[in-house]
Amino acid sequence: MTPSDELSKAEIRKDAVQDTVEATATAVGTVTTIVTTAVRDVARTVGGLATEVFEIRDAVRRARAEQVVEDRPDGPVDG
Repeated sequence: MTPSDELSKAEIRKDAVQDTVEATATAVGTVTTIVTTAVRDVARTVGGLATEVFEIRDAVRRARAEQVVEDRPDGPVDG
């Protein structure tokens, strides 16, 4: 092997830096995906909870309205 066939120290360093940058970019991309997915899932869950709270609130209002009608002395009115 001649000296020109061997990798220079500069080329070895360049390859090491390139590999490090590529690995870092991949790790950052993976973490970003994880965080983005987590934020989306939290938003979806909180939105679902809010929907359930609205439905519960509406059910309570309907139940109270029915109770008021049933508590009338003349009872509920049909039709």
